[in-house]
Amino acid sequence: MTAQQAPDFTQITRPRELSPELREQLVDCWARVINSGGAVIPPGLPLPPVDTGHTDPALGRLVGALDPRRTRILIATLGGALAGWLVLRRDPHPLVAHWGAVNHVMTHPDFRGRGIGRALMSRVRELARQEMGLEQLHIAVRSGLGLEEFYGRLGWHEIGRWPGSLRVAPDDDRDEILMYLAL
Repeated sequence: MTAQQAPDFTQITRPRELSPELREQLVDCWARVINSGGAVIPPGLPLPPVDTGHTDPALGRLVGALDPRRTRILIATLGGALAGWLVLRRDPHPLVAHWGAVNHVMTHPDFRGRGIGRALMSRVRELARQEMGLEQLHIAVRSGLGLEEFYGRLGWHEIGRWPGSLRVAPDDDRDEILMYLAL
């Protein structure tokens, strides 16, 4: 990725900060990522194919939980277009308030192969440490997509697996891989 191609980043930390236009783009991106094989299917969403009627309520639940101290959406744009996004969460309970969880990491299919995922993960690392005071990040990824290798190249470490815990299709069970990053 060259300097001219570096994405711009925006954080959404409160529901009122999300414009209707950006919400529509996030909903569309989520449906397109799921339908292209992305591993970002939360509880309550069916397996592919999905449409924006499925992803809109799921995004509504995410947006409703936004709070600058606990949950935020990090958005990457390239040339003004939505290129990718993710969610960063922390639990306020004192036993675990020092770490955060990264969820719903996605690159818009039109922007794959341009370093957007790497840029998002680099930026979330910075904001987790500098703005939220976190000391570590956790992520769970689906096996069979090369995600553990991608995150491994970015410094994440596999700490365990739930064997065969994700059924993506009949006779296609995948491991859920648990990963950790010290900040």
